Amino acid sequence: MADLTRVTGATRAYYDTVAEEYAPRVRDAFARDVWGRAVLAGFAEEVRGDGGGPVADLGCGPGHVTAHLEGLGLDASGIDLSPGMVAVARRAHPGLRFEVGSMDALPLPDGELGGAVAWWSIMHTPPDLLDVLLAEFHRVLAPGGRLLLGFHAGDDGSYTGRPREGGVAYAIHLLDPGRVAALMERAGFTVTVRMEGEGGTWPWACLAGRRPPLGDDAGAAGS
Repeated sequence: MADLTRVTGATRAYYDTVAEEYAPRVRDAFARDVWGRAVLAGFAEEVRGDGGGPVADLGCGPGHVTAHLEGLGLDASGIDLSPGMVAVARRAHPGLRFEVGSMDALPLPDGELGGAVAWWSIMHTPPDLLDVLLAEFHRVLAPGGRLLLGFHAGDDGSYTGRPREGGVAYAIHLLDPGRVAALMERAGFTVTVRMEGEGGTWPWACLAGRRPPLGDDAGAAGS
């Protein structure tokens, strides 16, 4: 956990320094992300088909994905470990709920959510610590709840960004989709969808999973 604490501290410090300039950059990129929006639409349809329920955008940044999920008919809110990002999100989307929190210790009760999205936010966590996050995602999802992960794909390699003021930097991990899927299953999820594609800088992957409904085991739960 000490290692994860250092990771989250460095990531928080970095995003606090770039929050204002980061928001328009990702908003414009998301507007061009045809496949990303398609995946989110499928996720939203499944959550609505399950009867709805609150959905959390974990690592929400400036809130553009949270707002998109709300536009898809979901009761969406955002959580981010960067107070700077949360301030930007609240200003840009005053009708939505955003709060500061870390994905390894979410400020949510057990079984609160009908769905959770971590859209290009687990990539700052080293692969050998992802099980901590997935256990926490499992905790906050209700039985039958849906999970959607999006991330840069690779062979668990890493890239360190250019330092900002005061030497603040961050790491991006290019995660192996097969390993992430196996970790999801080990955390108690049924993996229901796996998509991969080529990106501008790195390949990408999206994995959808479900916490099995009551009475089902992980091997029997359907999509």
